[in-house]
Order: sequence, then structure tokens, then C-alpha cells
Amino acid sequence: MLTFRKQALQEKNTFGIAATATRFADVDDETQLREWCETSNTKEPPILIGGGSNLVFTRDVIDAPMLHIAPRGIRVIDDDADSVVVEAMSGEPWHAFVMWCLENGFSGIENLALIPGYVGAAPVQNIGAYGVEMKDCCEGVTAVDTATGALREYSAAECEFGYRDSVFKRLGSGEQRDRCAITRVRFRLSRRFRAHLSYGEIQSELAAQSVGATDIDAAAVARAVIAIRTRKLPDPRVLGNAGSFFKNPVISPNQAEKLRDIFPDVKSFAQGDAVKIAAGWLIEKTGWKGKRRGAVGVHANHALVLVNYGGGTGAEIGALARAIIEDVEEKSGILLEPEPRIV
Repeated sequence: MLTFRKQALQEKNTFGIAATATRFADVDDETQLREWCETSNTKEPPILIGGGSNLVFTRDVIDAPMLHIAPRGIRVIDDDADSVVVEAMSGEPWHAFVMWCLENGFSGIENLALIPGYVGAAPVQNIGAYGVEMKDCCEGVTAVDTATGALREYSAAECEFGYRDSVFKRLGSGEQRDRCAITRVRFRLSRRFRAHLSYGEIQSELAAQSVGATDIDAAAVARAVIAIRTRKLPDPRVLGNAGSFFKNPVISPNQAEKLRDIFPDVKSFAQGDAVKIAAGWLIEKTGWKGKRRGAVGVHANHALVLVNYGGGTGAEIGALARAIIEDVEEKSGILLEPEPRIV
């Protein structure tokens, strides 16, 4: 069974927000989790956390049971001449998993190198970067229903992936809060490298590293991505942050035209029949880049990143985010949506 304890949470979230959980337990085993869910008599749904890279704690004390979902393990469960299916437990650190795949000759997720957090969070957010998303290689997900302990398998289609969205987000909100604890994720990866170089930044970085067209492989792309992310994003071990704090808004072509009337140089990208707007560009254009409010602020090098300079609270992060959202909407008509989970 699970063992609960009082736990300081400052080192359990990359923002470095100080808070305390009165009932905290590490979950290292799927069976252990199922047994607790089947026998628990608590009327409160648990709060599920992983690597803490996408969390904002807004209360000093959290009384609900908090489960740190951290089972470890990686294995190949299917293998043919062209591809493999790799199953990773949800507590595997994402970047280490990417590196393990590259070391074993499996490609498909190299563009997602250096994204913080655990494997289990990848399908929730449908993480994506530099032209690749989690959904592009997801084969399936195993999860535990925290209300009953029942095990459920989700196919890739049943995950209902969207832009920074999935069915697991809907199962993690409202009355169904944290009903779905992801324990295993399966990936269909290739033995035959196919480069995803649509983002000019990757091409420029490969050229800067003197990687010629015939020398590009998955490892080279990962090195380029790591270099770009290291240069652009602050290390949360040095400066508390949760990476990109806002989603890039996706709007209609008519809305995009109205926005261009206000900002003729708006940074946008076609997204099917819609238009994706660079949220960081909007935040910078409205004057927030580098602004500081007490112990929190907007990073000087990347307007999408809110930072904790030390001692900042979740309430202060929330207040800053709301101020940015209101100002951007007033000046552009675009409503920004936060990416991190607010607890």
C-alpha cells in the first residue's frame, strides 16, 4: 500500500513555489496504485503530479491526497525491420527517454529533446516542438481510473489528441479531476530516420554546427534542438519556470485579418483552415517581455516564459499571468490560454 507523509513541494515543481502537501505519497508501481484506488475511503479525488514541470501551486497548504506518479522502466514490446514499439513507464524523465531511444537507433522524437517533465505528461499535453508532436508517434496509453482502480487501455485515436490537448485533460478537470493516472505510454518509432526540418531554427543550428545535408541523422537533430532550447530557455534549476506559459492561440482567418490591421507584422502560421499566432510575439509586442513584478516576471530572452526570481508565490504567478492575458486581449482582441496546470 501507499505510504503518505507531509511533504514540502518547493523541489517538486520547476517554478520553485513553496507549498506543503499534508498527504503525499510516491507511486512507484502500477499495482500499488490500483490497490490504493480500490480500497481508499477518501471522498476527495487525489491530485496527481509527475515531474512538476507544468504546475503552479496557488495554495500554501494542500490537504487533498497528492500522488507522485513515478514508476520507472523502458522496454521494446514489438520489433520489425522498419519500426519498433517502445513502452515507457510514466515516471521516466522525458529527455532521458529521448536519449535512450537515440542510443538504440530509434527515431521519431528527436525534435522533442530537452522538454522537461516525465513521459506520463507527454500525452496529456500532446507535447510538441519544432514541427513534431507526441501524437505523431503515440501507439497507445495505459491508465488507472483513480475512482475505481480499473485499468484502461487507450488507443492513439481514443487519446483524442489536439494542439496541446488530449482526452486526458478533460479527464483531469471539473468533477472528474484527476480520474486518469497514466502509468505507461507506447511509442511507434522508426529504424529509418526521416528528418523533420521545417523549422528554420533547426536548419540554421545544423549549419552552425557544420552538419552537412548528408550527415544529418536523429542524433544531429537532437543536438541542434538541445542547443536551441538551452540558448532560449532558462534552466529551472537556476531560475524557476515552467517553460512556455501560454499556448499559441489558434484563430480564424477573419480574426487573423483583424489582428493584422492592428499589428501588420504579426507572426503567424497556417494551421489547416485556421491560423496559429505566436503568443510570445503578442506578449512582446504589448510590452511585457522582461517586465518584473516583485519576485516574478517575464523572462528577458523569451516572452512566453514566466519566471520566479526567488520567493515568488503561485498567487503572484497567477496575478502576473492574468495581467498579461487582460492586456493582450485589450490591445489585440486575442485571448491567451495558460499551458500549466493550476493546482
